[in-house]
Amino acid sequence: MEEALASLSDMTAGAVPIGKDEHLQRIARAQAYMQAQGIAAIYINAGANLTYFTGTKWHASERTVGAILPAQGAVEYIAPAFEESTLKDFMLVDGAVNCWHEHESPYALFIAVLKRMGFAPNAAQPPRVGICESAAFFIYDGIRPLAEGYALENASPVTAHCRTRKSAAEIALMQRAKDMTLAVHVATASILHEGITTKEVEAFIDRAHRKVGAAGGSYFVIVLFGEATAYPHGVSYVQTLKQGDTVLIDTGCKLHNYISDITRTYVYGPISERQRSVWNSEKKAQAAAFAAAQLGVPCEEVDRAARRSLEADGFGPGYKLPGLPHRTGHGIGLDIHEWPYLVGGDKTPLDIGMCFSNEPMICIPGEFGVRHEDHFYMTESGPKWFTEPAHSIDDPFGLKR
Repeated sequence: MEEALASLSDMTAGAVPIGKDEHLQRIARAQAYMQAQGIAAIYINAGANLTYFTGTKWHASERTVGAILPAQGAVEYIAPAFEESTLKDFMLVDGAVNCWHEHESPYALFIAVLKRMGFAPNAAQPPRVGICESAAFFIYDGIRPLAEGYALENASPVTAHCRTRKSAAEIALMQRAKDMTLAVHVATASILHEGITTKEVEAFIDRAHRKVGAAGGSYFVIVLFGEATAYPHGVSYVQTLKQGDTVLIDTGCKLHNYISDITRTYVYGPISERQRSVWNSEKKAQAAAFAAAQLGVPCEEVDRAARRSLEADGFGPGYKLPGLPHRTGHGIGLDIHEWPYLVGGDKTPLDIGMCFSNEPMICIPGEFGVRHEDHFYMTESGPKWFTEPAHSIDDPFGLKR
């Protein structure tokens, strides 16, 4: 393990966090969209949306902290009075802080700020006000009784419109994070030996992520051996590696708030014909999904392409096992799973800047599972891989080429 760690080094040099200018551009883009759609204002809750638009990192809690973004004018914040100085310290985009004391209602304050911003209640033509889709229900439930004369709605058409289309700066950060995690995968494969446990491998992966520059270590890690690989998100028990086991490792890290997420599946020791056949079917399905991901194509068509490939090899149909029990992919950015999704029913047309996982996993309960997960982003000429897919079951990282 120490030798493998020594082979890794900090990979974050030159990685630049998103700056104030880009956050202001995001706000302007959201406001232009709101004006075109007739949306008066949106409430942005603490968490990824607040970070995306304002650069302010704040964890959501039982105390309401967020921002009001009007269709025109400056963004303003809402926070407990005792947090005002701390919030200002974390701000990247400056704005007035509207404060509430512990015995006061942040929801009444929210309505008061809307009125001061010029959005008076109107029964005949109520101003449309979006509530952050990630806000806890208690926030909406607190605002709703006070919002007579307003039309409350989901803010996700605004937030998703902006966040799904990544800028060049966002894609650069995601590329670096994924490069870091792929290097960790390669190092991890080198430490495997008969008798090692999944817990030991998880601990190594966390250390390895720190070595390549992820200050928080692994953002998440799933390590599975043998029959446990048939369960997409793992099992409750620790496994010990033995000859002939399928190995599935799914992990990622964060770099300046942006997330990596890569899965590699291979075999420790002798490879059976069954393992080889399933591994190759998974690779074909991943390639079929990638080929289908063209500009203007609905997201659901990418999922269908992967399932057609799997069904041609005898898996499924649909979600039936042995086969693919979940969607083919998810969007990714500040959140590990975000819109849009490569799944039946998602008719969002693929557009420049959209980023997705591509992971049409094959699960065979009682035997093993195979998941190849790489991510791609949409360019003017079609999809582009962040990381190249696994090369072959004999040489998953292409080290023997």
